[in-house]
Amino acid sequence: MTQDEKIRVTAFLKFKQEARKIAVVTAYDMVSARLADEAGVDCILVGDSLGNAVLGHSSTIPVRLEDMIHHTAAVCRGVQHAHVVADLPFMTYKITPEEALRNAARLVQEGGAESVKLEG
Repeated sequence: MTQDEKIRVTAFLKFKQEARKIAVVTAYDMVSARLADEAGVDCILVGDSLGNAVLGHSSTIPVRLEDMIHHTAAVCRGVQHAHVVADLPFMTYKITPEEALRNAARLVQEGGAESVKLEG
């Protein structure tokens, strides 16, 4: 895979089969994402840790889906090659599977995420 190619989900399966290590960093804005992308990282995570690192909260619990969409869209504007993964924040996926799917779809459609991560 060259630096010019967009890294898709299927590339990670290939990397695993090749026992290739991947580089993943967290970014919350366009500038950080662009720098990471230009450095050649494979994957950029837009984490709900933005609550602590950017928004000044003492935990990730106050982070809203709208915050994640906003920051994911900013990150995506700075990325050409790396795969972008966005976190689903607290209580956006544990109520019903339908709600989880709807919220994940918003991160993809409105935020531009290529993958969505949830913790459980």
